[in-house]
Amino acid sequence: MSTEPAAPGHTASHSIGTGTFGEGLEGNIFHRLFRVVPGHDLDYVLEQSSRLMGCVYKLTHEASLEHDDTLVLAAYYLSGMAKALTEDVAMARMLGAEEGSQR
Repeated sequence: MSTEPAAPGHTASHSIGTGTFGEGLEGNIFHRLFRVVPGHDLDYVLEQSSRLMGCVYKLTHEASLEHDDTLVLAAYYLSGMAKALTEDVAMARMLGAEEGSQR
């Protein structure tokens, strides 16, 4: 997979690398720790997001029963990853739709 953003004609079917998560130093939201790698198939990206959210669901349920802060923190990070993936898919599809309407 390429680490460069997808070519203009491919944004509707591949990740574009705009989804981010993980606050930087002192909670800085403008310098995120992690970014989605561009070039992945969007259906695959959504599948991975769904799997992560399945883990979040199980972790939060278990955390509520066990009162375990570690599980809550794990769910927090996994949900951030899933959110970044979903945001990247949404942006890629939006840009792909815009490109299609300009043709």
